[in-house]
Amino acid sequence: MNIRSLTRGDGVVIGAAVVLFIASFLDLSGFDCPSGVDCSGYSANAWDSLSLLMSIYLAGIIGAALLIVSRALPGRKVVGFELGQFGAAFTVFALWTMFWTIIDANDAGAGLILGLLATLALAGAAVATPLVPALKAPLVGAPRPAQAVQPPYGQQPSQGYGYPSGQQQPFGAQQGQSQPYGAQPGQSGQPGQPAQAEPQQAAQQPSQGGGAPAGDFTPFWFAVPVARPLYGEDGTPTPIAELAPGTWYLAVEQRGPGLIAQTQDGRRGVLQDTTGIQRG
Repeated sequence: MNIRSLTRGDGVVIGAAVVLFIASFLDLSGFDCPSGVDCSGYSANAWDSLSLLMSIYLAGIIGAALLIVSRALPGRKVVGFELGQFGAAFTVFALWTMFWTIIDANDAGAGLILGLLATLALAGAAVATPLVPALKAPLVGAPRPAQAVQPPYGQQPSQGYGYPSGQQQPFGAQQGQSQPYGAQPGQSGQPGQPAQAEPQQAAQQPSQGGGAPAGDFTPFWFAVPVARPLYGEDGTPTPIAELAPGTWYLAVEQRGPGLIAQTQDGRRGVLQDTTGIQRG
């Protein structure tokens, strides 16, 4: 799983699940046991009560796990419901049960109090993440790919895993040979000698504003500025993956205004929104 696909809301969910797991080992009751009295029943934690463990603590942790898995595998469904919907329902159920449990408790201990705070943050983040733009922002910001330090003269820049070679170009730019300064398109490299464009070459050039013909498409590497969904090639509206910023993907084909992109694990799909992508 690419950590750059996680949002700030996912970070809150993960942190709340960790706190909820720690709270399961703390005492459920704050009763002070007098000396010489057996108070083993009052110092029990969630692991000593199967009903509380399954309905609150493990339910919240399972809900958090389903939310994170749904981020890595978007579009996966169970009996018609997405994994994220199941996860959100688990977190709300854990908060509901914890609220009435702590209301009914005579003397709530650290396990119940900390568990209430954890389930409150967990359910709040699960419900609010799709609605609040601040929680939908990426958890880890993408690096600045275009402002790298220039290497010394004569040395090639270092390239990491998956980084495309070659000079970066904005999406839509035509690859071709450079022309001398002042030369207009269709002119030869020598000044004062305009070259006549051949009819066959002019007919092969695409019109302005249109995409390149399918037969002339050359695969290239690209990166997205923000997280964007990747849809199936069969036209289904459910995303099959999510492209994360800061990662290079391979465009293998152009389909209308979109691109057929391939992820690191070999999945292929349609990137419908290509605005602002960086071409490698």
